[in-house]
Amino acid sequence: MADQFQVNNIASPALPATASPAGATKTAPSLLSDYLPISILTDSYKATHFLQYPEAKQMVAYGEFRTGYENDATDTRLVWYGIRYIIEQYVMRQWTLKDIELADAFYSSHMAPTFSEFPYPREIFVKFIIENNGYMPVKIESLPEGSCIHAHVPVFQITSENEYAPLCTFLETLLVHSWYPATVATLSRRCKDIIAAGFEVSVEDGANNVLLASRLHDFGFRGCTGVEQSVLGGVAHLLNFTGTDTLSAAYYAQFAGIFASVMDSYDYQRALDTVVPSVAAKQVEKGGFWVLRPDSGIPEDAVVAGLRAAEAAFGADVNSKGYKVPRGVGVIQGDGICIHTIKAILDAVHAAGYSAASTAFGMGGGLLQKVNRDTMSFAVKLNNIVYADGTSVDKMKAPRDDHGKDSLPGVLAVKRVNGVPTVFPAEEVSEEDNMLQIVYNCGPVEGLQWETFDQLRERVEQEWGALPKTADVVAESLKKKRTEVGGRLRAM
Repeated sequence: MADQFQVNNIASPALPATASPAGATKTAPSLLSDYLPISILTDSYKATHFLQYPEAKQMVAYGEFRTGYENDATDTRLVWYGIRYIIEQYVMRQWTLKDIELADAFYSSHMAPTFSEFPYPREIFVKFIIENNGYMPVKIESLPEGSCIHAHVPVFQITSENEYAPLCTFLETLLVHSWYPATVATLSRRCKDIIAAGFEVSVEDGANNVLLASRLHDFGFRGCTGVEQSVLGGVAHLLNFTGTDTLSAAYYAQFAGIFASVMDSYDYQRALDTVVPSVAAKQVEKGGFWVLRPDSGIPEDAVVAGLRAAEAAFGADVNSKGYKVPRGVGVIQGDGICIHTIKAILDAVHAAGYSAASTAFGMGGGLLQKVNRDTMSFAVKLNNIVYADGTSVDKMKAPRDDHGKDSLPGVLAVKRVNGVPTVFPAEEVSEEDNMLQIVYNCGPVEGLQWETFDQLRERVEQEWGALPKTADVVAESLKKKRTEVGGRLRAM
């Protein structure tokens, strides 16, 4: 079954370099990410921030998820993942004067509705191209990838200084894209919790059974908007499970001793009644594992029908928990699967007397497409400015009629309190205790070693279960500051 798939030390997730055969001539067009100049990889209004921001010595902004998955107040845990890809593929790209030429041509007619010149920070860009070897002159701190945290804990923080201070939020648009892999990783992890609960009921060794890691298979590649999405979302899923059909995300996967049959091409029930018995004798003789795959109908009914046909043709054993396990055959349901249908199917499987180990799931659109930035309400907000005269002022968003969008004021740090990542004013946390680590500092960080994918998977496995489902993650001193700053802003 899907448990035969094993993932071998996948990178986290950095696309491998590709080499052309010796003497080959490159005729294919460049990748879209290579074609687009970095000067336009932002929102239009951010190109004008340099005109709106006050003169400053330093500006700081941070990113956070404001809610748990689908605004679940009973479980606000999430998995942080995906910042490395953005740093390596985009932020560490060196700007050139060619980027300025392309930006000049583009911005010269970008102003609507007259198609006239649109302002952008040309002089600042030229300055750091010449003086900073083309690297964007900002510092980015991030939580370690694979960290399990609660909503409202900052996942990254951006700092820009002196003449480059107005660039603080220019990269916000790109960095916000981290919402996607983190949301998929969190969704996948919550699905694993549901399946683990089913294993506790009906599978020997419960959630410690090695089959658990293979029970949710990624079927989402064909529904993705592009290859990049399939990689980011597909690898995020593999933090929690070992099964995937999205080869762009897991081309290291190995296959052995398993075959699967889509059963609904014409008449699913007829296939169960006639095809399964006819295959049974030959398959038992040759060995291997047969996966029945109903891909239409009511998912609960289709899975149970498949298990009954499997038992009738192959026989079944009763495990120590009193549930039946068909021999050498199982069912994978890949149609209509989402986080909500998984539990309904497992309940039906248990009610029919079968073990959850006999069933796996393939999730496509429900895993990689049916999420968005609002699924966990991701946002980036300015939190501190040091003005030109040296005055430091904490900033926050404080809507008068929507306190759910309140952000956190002041430069921030994250440290564990009784094992729970908690956000503090930066001055209260030592560098050694701060979980926000520098991953980019006006260029690549010398000596920075990203962890292997196996290490990230181990971190998720260890931290998720150890974290309480909800927690108060804002330090009292920061709450006081938020009340003071928010009150001041709302009184204006």
